Amino acid sequence: MITMRRGLIGVMAVACIAASGCGYALSGRGSFLPDHIQVVGVPEFINQTSVFEIDRVLTDRVRTEFGGRGKYRVQPDTNNVDAILIGIITSVRTTNTSYTANSQAARVQLIVTASFEFRDVRDNKVLWTNPSMTYREEYEPSSGSSTGADATAFFGQNANAMERMAQNFARSVVTSILEAF
Repeated sequence: MITMRRGLIGVMAVACIAASGCGYALSGRGSFLPDHIQVVGVPEFINQTSVFEIDRVLTDRVRTEFGGRGKYRVQPDTNNVDAILIGIITSVRTTNTSYTANSQAARVQLIVTASFEFRDVRDNKVLWTNPSMTYREEYEPSSGSSTGADATAFFGQNANAMERMAQNFARSVVTSILEAF
C-alpha cells in the first residue's frame, strides 16, 4: 500500500513538472501578448449610455486590473505606449429576473455591453477585439425598491453594485485580452 502511494506521488510529481514546461498557466494569469508590450494605454472609455460615470468607474477598474497583473505598466493616455485599449460602453440595462409575492423585484440582472479593441502600437496590429462584449450579473435590489428596470435608478439605490460589477467586468475584460478568448 505504501509503495503504491509513493508510486502515485511520483507519477503526480512528474506530471506536474511536465505540465509546467508545456505552456500551461493558471486561468487569469497567462498572456499571449508579445514580449515588447510593457506599457498599456487605457484612455477613458466612451459612454454611450445614460448611466452617469460608468465610463470612469469601468475605465479605472480595467486600469487597476491590468496593472495588478504585475507585468504591465498602465497609463491613462496613448502617448509612449506599446499597446492601446479603446472601450465604448454601448448599453447598460437591468431586467427583473424574479419577483416577491407583492410583485416587487426580488432579483435584478444587470447587463453591460461594450465594444473593445486592443491594438499593438509598434506593429499597428489589432491583437484582440470584441465589438459586443456582454457582461451579466444578478443582484438583490435595495429594500423599498419596487423595480430594477432603470439602470440609473438601480445604481442610485445600490451604491455598491456599480463597484462590484466594475471589478468583475474589469477582470473579464483583462482576462479576455491576456488569454485571447
